[in-house]
Amino acid sequence: MTGSVPSLTWHDGQILRDGAPNRILSGAVHYFRIHPDQWEDRLRRLAAMGANTVDTYVAWNFHERVEGEYDFTGWRDIARFIRIAGEVGLDVFVRPSPYICAEWSNGGIPFWLSGRVRALRTSDAGFLSAVDAWYDALIPQLEPLQAAHGGPIRLIQVENEYGSFGSDATYLEHLRDGLRSRGMVEMLTTADGTLPDMVRNGSVAGAMGTFTFGTGVQDAVALRRDDHHLMCSELWGGWFDHWDEHHHVRSADSMIGTVQELLDEGGSVSVYMAHGGTNFGLWAGANHDGAIQPTITSYDSDAPIGEDGTVNDKFHALRAAFAPFHSGPLPEVPDAPRRQSAASAALSPVASLLDVVRAQPVAATAPQPLSYEELGVEDGVVAYESSVSYPVSSTLRLLELRDRATVFLDGVRLGTIEHDGEQSLALPASGGEGVLTIVVESLGRINYGPYTGQRKGILGGVLIGRRYAHGWEHRVVPQSVVVERAQRDETPPDGLATATFDVTDPADAWLAFPGGAKGMVWLNGFLLGRYWERGPQVTLYAPGPLWREGRNEIVVLDTDRLGARVEIRENPDFGASEEFIGA
Repeated sequence: MTGSVPSLTWHDGQILRDGAPNRILSGAVHYFRIHPDQWEDRLRRLAAMGANTVDTYVAWNFHERVEGEYDFTGWRDIARFIRIAGEVGLDVFVRPSPYICAEWSNGGIPFWLSGRVRALRTSDAGFLSAVDAWYDALIPQLEPLQAAHGGPIRLIQVENEYGSFGSDATYLEHLRDGLRSRGMVEMLTTADGTLPDMVRNGSVAGAMGTFTFGTGVQDAVALRRDDHHLMCSELWGGWFDHWDEHHHVRSADSMIGTVQELLDEGGSVSVYMAHGGTNFGLWAGANHDGAIQPTITSYDSDAPIGEDGTVNDKFHALRAAFAPFHSGPLPEVPDAPRRQSAASAALSPVASLLDVVRAQPVAATAPQPLSYEELGVEDGVVAYESSVSYPVSSTLRLLELRDRATVFLDGVRLGTIEHDGEQSLALPASGGEGVLTIVVESLGRINYGPYTGQRKGILGGVLIGRRYAHGWEHRVVPQSVVVERAQRDETPPDGLATATFDVTDPADAWLAFPGGAKGMVWLNGFLLGRYWERGPQVTLYAPGPLWREGRNEIVVLDTDRLGARVEIRENPDFGASEEFIGA
């Protein structure tokens, strides 16, 4: 079908596809969490699971890291991902709203916007202006790929769980109208939890309401509007992990029980996640429930298709449940992914943390510490340095630290201060003066709830006793660390180190860092993510396309304590697990 008529509509509790009843069997797969060379593999596994649709968010901040500079190439080529889905035989449920949650940094909203606009996700003129400019760039990537024009896009989400956040109906109408005016003709949806207040405030005329839940089928049945089809656009078959928690799992029996209950009610489903992928780089978000809860690098989510593409019992349970809805046999399940054999390489220290910091140019000077947003820094490490004096038995306090600081005085480590812990450290009791260096790390921008958009850095200043310390230099450690050996007489306990692996047959690998405390890891110049001895995650996924035949370099920047080696392990280790089911 071509033209401006949507391929999917809803009527009297059913979804109609070109006028005939249709059931959506979907799974969430995020292009931004998968190496683009592996997109096709993951989508083929989804089709083999029995899905007829793939759903993906569009992460705004992944494409517009600098205001006005839009990137839809390479890893960010959303149109290519959608075309591959169509070639594999999948419909596409695209979720391009400005906010995605998704345990993704800042919920997908660019940091430069949340740094200046207070009323996010509202009809605030500054916010809408940025959204409109973004849609002017994004929608031309999507509009030609709608089913009405022969492409695979059949559903489009207006906003994401808005009823859990706000009540600005004008904002929702602006998003809806903005999609329509830019040529998006396919069926619109919203998605909200299973409480009446959420549905009331998250709905907008002209969009079919859907639900998000782990077990709430009967609640959704009761809340579904009479003419709307029953659909769960996020059925939580697993869950994500925060640092310093257990790895969350959900049994196949528990998951498939809820899926089958929904199917028996005549509903449609999108399993979240079908394949979770990885929060590469520093894209992992954080939650806030009285304290910050940073999300780990892995987004495996105990999904049916694992982080490296391995299929499990959930996959086969869904394949069996979805098969009766297909007129023919399902595609064959692709072969298991290849993995490198176990290996180990020594980590060679290159420079201490202070060496790394002081190798960076001064980015700005100011009387008070500047926030990341004022410095134009998205995430990562910023060092604040000032010459200070301090009286006898005085205390250093950081006001509104976001998120973690390692403090040095004249090159001697005084200790660590964290966002929600004790905000002070004792200075040398004898009093004196010296150079104070505070190395701050952002642990992930909050992606859900009223703290979404919170700034990073030292937001309230630095106190020595009762007075402010003034006169600060700021240095930014880039996310592409340059390895330059410093001239030192001793081996640094923290900082930068390298290891090399010679590889004859590049394939997927799982990397571990025994003895390391808290670090960021690069493979051949690509930032894989973070490790932290608090767990639960032990191994980092290093996809095959990032490896090369011959010499491969691992770089580690550990703020606390370097380990002695890097290990390639043959299996992932997500730490101690516990059963967890989202409501």
